Amino acid sequence: MAVVSLSSSSPILSPLLFTNPAAASSAHPNLPLFTATNRPRPLSIVFSYKSRSDLSSEDKKILLERYGLDPHDLLFEPPPPPKSKRTKEVQKRGRGKEVQPPEEPKPPRTTHKLLQVLGGKARRKKLLSPKGMDVRPMMVVVKGAAFDILQAACGCPASLRPGRWLDLYSGTGSVGIEAISRGCSEVHFVEMDPWVVSDVLRPNLECTGFLDVSVIHTVRVENFLERAEQFVGKGGSFDYISVTPPYTEVDYGMLMGQISKSPLIGEDTFVVVEYPSRTNMLDSCGCLVKITERRFGRTHLVIYGPRWAQKNRNGCDCAPSNAMIRSKSKIGNSAFPGCLSTIRTLIQTMLVQDYDMGLVSSLPIFLSGKL
Repeated sequence: MAVVSLSSSSPILSPLLFTNPAAASSAHPNLPLFTATNRPRPLSIVFSYKSRSDLSSEDKKILLERYGLDPHDLLFEPPPPPKSKRTKEVQKRGRGKEVQPPEEPKPPRTTHKLLQVLGGKARRKKLLSPKGMDVRPMMVVVKGAAFDILQAACGCPASLRPGRWLDLYSGTGSVGIEAISRGCSEVHFVEMDPWVVSDVLRPNLECTGFLDVSVIHTVRVENFLERAEQFVGKGGSFDYISVTPPYTEVDYGMLMGQISKSPLIGEDTFVVVEYPSRTNMLDSCGCLVKITERRFGRTHLVIYGPRWAQKNRNGCDCAPSNAMIRSKSKIGNSAFPGCLSTIRTLIQTMLVQDYDMGLVSSLPIFLSGKL
């Protein structure tokens, strides 16, 4: 917008400045005549060079020169203001896109003592576990049932057969610690989260006194299985392997394929796998066969083992007695053995689990061997 005030010295003459009509008519015959009684005021011409968007730059220059104005001063557009640092950062990051606000810092991770060892020499000792759902330990019922089945399959109802245990996706280490407490001689823990290892797993091993017989591998399970011989050395296969991964973060088909082809599995290895519903598990894992499969709500449990363990679990072929038939509804739909020792093992297994849940108060009477 340009505002120009014209005085008497301006090259543009206004007819309002003439007081004599005759002189005005002779000087400028095409101008209209006005009669002014008072002294006229200076005329102001208001011009906006942006009001006509259809005019070209040449037309604008001609129009400004007609009114005696300098087109270079009026048509000159000032440079844009310098960009601030924030504007430069915004354009550099998103090129004009909306920049997301910075994420709020996550609260510090904390722990609580809600887990405990179910059996063995460290029975009833409390274990740390992280608050929240970042690490999901195996449920007490599932863990108790898994160890009871293993002990019965190995023919040692009171404890596990001595051997080496590999705890994949160990997390809090509750499964591996339970294995040491029940008779295992050495446990290898595989956990990729450094915070869980330093603030949960290691304190649990120190609390139970099992740190000297434990080996911790802070690495992904997939990488551990690929380089198993490098991590474990020449110790050979493991006697027990537990697999308790986060359900939504693994492909069970690929994972079990890696485990079945790994040199960590031997002919006498037991593999315990926890998996969610609607997951198809194979009937074998390498040279191992499926011993049992259990369901605990939405959580499923499958145990693979050698063929001789499956025979021990099935027992002899003699017919069951009436007492065995009455007890079948309590123990489940699994095949019932016919020999007295296997019946005694199953009853002890059932009572140990019920005792852990607070349902039986006279467990020593049943475990005394007077059946």
